[in-house]
Amino acid sequence: MIEMRVAGIALDAATRSPIILLKDSSERRALPIFIGQEQARAIISVLERQQHPRPLTHDLITNILEVWNMDLEKVIIHALRDNTFYAMLCLNQGGVKKEIDCRPSDAIAIALRTDSPVWVLEEVVAEASIPVDRDADEAERQAFRDFVSSISPSELIKRSRFREV
Repeated sequence: MIEMRVAGIALDAATRSPIILLKDSSERRALPIFIGQEQARAIISVLERQQHPRPLTHDLITNILEVWNMDLEKVIIHALRDNTFYAMLCLNQGGVKKEIDCRPSDAIAIALRTDSPVWVLEEVVAEASIPVDRDADEAERQAFRDFVSSISPSELIKRSRFREV
């Protein structure tokens, strides 16, 4: 799994639909997820530290978690099927752990309110992410090609934790 952070909300140029943009720690990959207008507003309100006179839905969920002594340990975006992302809330209450199915936008809105990490399965990142720094990616690929072409099989075995039998 790859921990990602919310980089912001953008609007799709063609559809004007909101997109939440997640980035990995190296800021080399971004994962765009289309979300609804209401979820975008809920996320933006946290990012901009807006205060509301009454709790919004995600604030209410956060309040329920707090009152019932439940911790949101993490959010996991675990699948992408038919252009739809799937996520879960990983909760802990006194050592009892539960996973609850959730839309990624709602999971992220709650995670931001509870300072909980957002994790994405590597397969999902590989399938749906977009490169942020193509030059750095190409430089890394070239360095790996150079390394592979310059090392002998016996040297590779010596450097690895595996030994010939």
